[in-house]
Amino acid sequence: MTARIVLLVTSPRLPAGLLTAAAWDVVRGGPVLAGAESELTRVVRTAGAEVGVVAEGATQALLDAAAAHGTAVWLAGPTGDEALARELGLRLAREPGLAELELMYGSWDPPGARLLDAVEVMDRLASPGGDPWKRAQTHRSLAGFLLEECYEAYDAISADDTDALREELGDVLLQVLLHARLAEELPEGKRWTVDDVAGGLVDKMVRRNPHVFSGEQAGSLEEIEANWERIKRAEKTRESVLDGIALSQPALSLAAKILDRAGRIGLAVPPPLADSQVDPEARLGAALLSTVAAARQAGLDPEAALRRATLAYAEAVRTAERATPPDAPR
Repeated sequence: MTARIVLLVTSPRLPAGLLTAAAWDVVRGGPVLAGAESELTRVVRTAGAEVGVVAEGATQALLDAAAAHGTAVWLAGPTGDEALARELGLRLAREPGLAELELMYGSWDPPGARLLDAVEVMDRLASPGGDPWKRAQTHRSLAGFLLEECYEAYDAISADDTDALREELGDVLLQVLLHARLAEELPEGKRWTVDDVAGGLVDKMVRRNPHVFSGEQAGSLEEIEANWERIKRAEKTRESVLDGIALSQPALSLAAKILDRAGRIGLAVPPPLADSQVDPEARLGAALLSTVAAARQAGLDPEAALRRATLAYAEAVRTAERATPPDAPR
């Protein structure tokens, strides 16, 4: 019978004892070796298996253990011990009769596991001994960065650049993680954590999607949107349909949002007439608001329309610059 060496790989992001039934069977059935003491070696010992720590010569130690007992198990470290796997593979390629090498996953990362790494890295950066700049920030000092990162993600979407979008969303996530880490330092009674952020989001998504989580009929997209708004109104006691609108968003988007909210409940409030305004700025503002209202009636996005026209103008400026001699006055 050919000897067997099992390289047991586990996720460092899950509790050490969360192993598959096959993994528990193999660690209980033969000698177990590891490169260092860890939470996993402790858990395996607690379950009744003997674990030996091999600082050097792991390849030969595994071959000897497999020859003596038929099967030997190596508890891989957090990085998977790829160097040992390569060394074993080369040895067995030269001497195939010594043992068979098997890779077994005792546990694996669930979707979103790298978010745990992101939280851990941010905690280190924002803790004593970490990054002084991050530790010096406040929610208010970071506000502009959050807005900037969101705009950069928007630019990536507009450019259909999914690679750039992945990177920019990472920068947005960095802002979320940093805000959450700073909130842990707030006074007692005001502090919260990234788990509070995630938990609140999960609860909201479950409440507002009963057609997914509570077995209700989905209906049409319009019915789903209407149900979302109904649940949202029940959750938040608001005096006006305009409550909750982000007033710091660009003025063009703000105007479109306010007109949309008013239209949802059938309010026919006409925008002010430009000619009735007493100063040039007010007349301009009223004219712009009327333009936004007209765009809404036509089913157009005024923010996107102005952005498109502005970017086209910017390209025309660049073209003119390239056509202008370097020594010409600018």
